[in-house]
Amino acid sequence: MIIVTGGSSGLGKAITADLRERGEKVATISRREDPEDKDHISCDITNYQSLKDAYHYLGKSEHRVSALINCAGIASMNLAITTPPSATEKVIKTNLIGTIFVNQVFAPLLIKNTGGRIINFSTIAVHISLKGESIYVASKAGVEGFSRVFAKELAPFKITVNCIAPGPIKTNLLKGVSDEQIKKIVDRQTINQTMKPSAITEIVSLLLREESRNITGEVINVGGV
Repeated sequence: MIIVTGGSSGLGKAITADLRERGEKVATISRREDPEDKDHISCDITNYQSLKDAYHYLGKSEHRVSALINCAGIASMNLAITTPPSATEKVIKTNLIGTIFVNQVFAPLLIKNTGGRIINFSTIAVHISLKGESIYVASKAGVEGFSRVFAKELAPFKITVNCIAPGPIKTNLLKGVSDEQIKKIVDRQTINQTMKPSAITEIVSLLLREESRNITGEVINVGGV
């Protein structure tokens, strides 16, 4: 079984659909209800107890957990000095603390099953120091640092931990971001174009393969910097 957080919308939903098409059993986790998905668990990733409840539920499953893909996240376009404290706290709590909690809570299922894959999500905005994204970039830079260290901590258990850092992808995450702003990001990428979800699902598939067992602690910038 593969656990996907944020699996009921956006990139997480696209990854879930692709994995299921490949024959994988996928359990999705998000705050919203998803009555169309029988393997969905309503859970707040910023609430440690909520995640522990999901952990105990999945721990009773007959399916071996082989991977964790953490897609849950939010963005906020604003200059640092004009970002309200509430927005700063929400972004950091969801993107960084939520990612740490998810990794802490579900990693024991991978350890129990003698190995697996963890894939966290960053953003290319970290590496191009995108103006107007300071809080978002700070949260995702933290995810990258955490993932590198966590990769070393989990290596003895045959678990790899990597980050995917996409450029702009047309999902709900980019709502409110103007075409002009998106173009500025794309122009700074090595590949000057927006990405389709399929570009990410192929990288996810690659990292899940047995042949990728020696790739860990890496950040894959999709689009190039």
